[in-house]
Amino acid sequence: MSSEPRASVVIAVLNEAENVEAVCAEVIEKMGPVAPFEVVFVDDGSTDGTPDILARMAAADPRVRLVRHAKRCGKSQAVRTGVLAARAAWIATLDGDGQNDPADLPDMLGRAWAAGAPGPIVAGVRVRRDDPVSRLIATRIANGFRAAVLGDHCPDTGCGVKVFPRDRFLLLPCFEGMHRFLPALFQRYGHPLLNHEVRHRARRAGTSKYTNLGRAVVGVFDLVGVIWLVRRTQAPTILPEAPR
Repeated sequence: MSSEPRASVVIAVLNEAENVEAVCAEVIEKMGPVAPFEVVFVDDGSTDGTPDILARMAAADPRVRLVRHAKRCGKSQAVRTGVLAARAAWIATLDGDGQNDPADLPDMLGRAWAAGAPGPIVAGVRVRRDDPVSRLIATRIANGFRAAVLGDHCPDTGCGVKVFPRDRFLLLPCFEGMHRFLPALFQRYGHPLLNHEVRHRARRAGTSKYTNLGRAVVGVFDLVGVIWLVRRTQAPTILPEAPR
């Protein structure tokens, strides 16, 4: 690459062979006019043709990179692996199933860059979700319960589209499910939350890796853990050094 990227788009994928090429092409199209960037795909132990397709794309375009897990570790760890591998100071995340629209990233990055220190988390909020009714109902219940307990002021914390500073993300505790609680965690560490309306589309191909019941069960345990973390975390305010 001719210049260091200003933004790294991290996309965690699992068995998305039918979607990754289109997702990557859209990201490149929308990010090209914005700033130098890279796309970091993290394959979380796919058993289909996803790794081969991603490897071919990475070989053809130096802006595309591939990191692979030997076995499935979960979305949160895959996102963290991508952030660790990223070279830019700012991270944007997307899901790899094509339901997120990369056209939302330029405005979200612009808001983050304009905000200044200490750097916000810009969280996507899906205005009109193109999902089955059962998932919409389950998500609304989960979001309402989480918001009431944590008071994180984010109406759609499970949306995969987010922008945040790389170094600050790496200070957060890592556990499976953390990607659904990033607004609460970032705010506890002193970072403002900026909610940003984003588009949402029907899945292009393939099937979801989650079920409503599965999300609900692990979500309860995750929420209990996050409540403990938030209550036990005291983020320091660093005072300027005294003049010499």
